[in-house]
Amino acid sequence: MAQVIKEERSLYRNIFVEDIGDSRCLKFSVKRKNSSQSCIYKSAPHKLVFTYTKFVMSALMFNAQPEKVLIIGLGGGTLSNNLLQLYPDIHIDNVEIDPAVVKVASDYFDFKENDKVVTYIQDGRIFIKRALLKKSQYDLIILDAFNGEYIPEHLLTKEFLEETQGLLSERGILVSNTFSTSRLYHHESATYHAVFGDFYSIKDLQSSGNRVIVAAKNLPSIDSLQVQIESLKQPLSQFDIELEKIIGFVQLEKNSPSEYRVLTDQYSPANLL
Repeated sequence: MAQVIKEERSLYRNIFVEDIGDSRCLKFSVKRKNSSQSCIYKSAPHKLVFTYTKFVMSALMFNAQPEKVLIIGLGGGTLSNNLLQLYPDIHIDNVEIDPAVVKVASDYFDFKENDKVVTYIQDGRIFIKRALLKKSQYDLIILDAFNGEYIPEHLLTKEFLEETQGLLSERGILVSNTFSTSRLYHHESATYHAVFGDFYSIKDLQSSGNRVIVAAKNLPSIDSLQVQIESLKQPLSQFDIELEKIIGFVQLEKNSPSEYRVLTDQYSPANLL
């Protein structure tokens, strides 16, 4: 039976932490539903619960040695913790708009910070605009912001993706968690194509409603990644990731149907759709 062990009303949403058996989940309560943002196994917190987080970590095959990472949207801090475990010397900037989420992640999900893992309480787009002014560069940018309903609409537009692209290093990759069942699916594809050209999608419609998008300034081919894939298979297995299986869910997206409009700051009906 589920037990709510923490409930808090923040400036943005109702937040609660729920235990059921060996699982602990961070949930947001919004008008229409309760949605799980992050879950861990209490007996093995390093093992990933959600398929989409396994897809996000598997995207390391496109850049297996990131030195500087930006994560927009903290949740329970799972991705940050696992990247730190995989690369102890990595530098991670976590950006989360809601200070209550950061506190819950620290208190209930063992979210780890140190002198190289830093959290900024800020809107993700404002952080990115300021990072551009500082000429910051990242080898890996993960977009995982979610307001309980969907991705905030100002983090979906062509202008936003152009700003984000400007922070990528020459070998940097952008990894974005979206939905494969959303009515915005083709609009999102058209928007990513407008900024990045070809990109990869990782999705398994049988086990997850998520689509993880992988885009880059210089997109490598899957065939060129064999050495990186071999080097990652064993390290990623500690998180319960079967990399060879996930490779089968990766597909190159070359074209977007022309009838779907690109999302822009002037046209971004994300919340309506």
